Amino acid sequence: MPLLQIENLNVSFPQHEGVVQAVRGISLSVEQGESVGIVGESGSGKSVTCMAALRLLREPPAQITADRLDLGGVDMLRANRRGLAAARGKLAAMVFQDPMTAFDPVFTIGHQIIETIQAHRPLSKAEARSEAASLLARVEITAPAAILNSYPHQLSGGMLQRAMIAMALSCRPQLLFADEPTTALDVTIQAQILQLIKALQAEFGMALVMVTHDLGVVAETVDRVVVMYGGKVMETAAVEQIFDAPAHPYTQALMASMPGRTPGKQRLVEIPGASPNPATPPGGCPFHPRCSVAMACCATEMPPETALGRSHTAACWRLQ
Repeated sequence: MPLLQIENLNVSFPQHEGVVQAVRGISLSVEQGESVGIVGESGSGKSVTCMAALRLLREPPAQITADRLDLGGVDMLRANRRGLAAARGKLAAMVFQDPMTAFDPVFTIGHQIIETIQAHRPLSKAEARSEAASLLARVEITAPAAILNSYPHQLSGGMLQRAMIAMALSCRPQLLFADEPTTALDVTIQAQILQLIKALQAEFGMALVMVTHDLGVVAETVDRVVVMYGGKVMETAAVEQIFDAPAHPYTQALMASMPGRTPGKQRLVEIPGASPNPATPPGGCPFHPRCSVAMACCATEMPPETALGRSHTAACWRLQ
């Protein structure tokens, strides 16, 4: 049984101007120890999907429905507050995009990690503090005892990101959601954080869901890729298939826009148009207004997923 199983997930946010449909009928699964990347442009529904899986969105205004939302045998749709709190620490944890806003600025790093540990594990405050210092050392933070007494504003972005990873791992989760964990960091620190996440995943035997818009990150860190656009899944495949034989026109356009794929100086290829407005999404395939090979049927009906091989599917009428 998959560690995470999502079937027909829909997430919307009612507003005065209309209903924002952030996620529309997403289905995906994550096996024990598997690494899955969710890619797509900003506004594709990547982060919302992960936060909905952990029920971290405030309801209301968020409205979450699904045929199935199972995390480690826990029905996340029907679990009460205590059940959700237990699942979030023990079964899954999340590393958020911006470490500067993920920590509470009025408490020390140590206070926040120790509080998390004691909420999920039967340790005394002294034991929890020792465990927190050990975790900071494992994420390659020097002088962890001093960092425990520091406030978030006293640390750099890279240090905060490492501290956030340490806090996420403090309860030994089976699944780690990493929501664009390197977006706010410079290139050198990005590489260090990615290597750290992969090393810790192997050490703890965790499954990993990496949310990113950077295809280079995907190539280095995951086994399988889910391509999202307009709140829907466009293509799912092993990472090698995505790079060697992308099937959906949107995936092909993403690959074409990557710099440095062919030698020589050349102009970057851009995808014309803009991402769809989630309050007024287009009918049919959400990519059809920007697709160079769209047909008439693409504007009227969303194509079903087509199996293209082992674990490779894509939703495009031209593949039918």
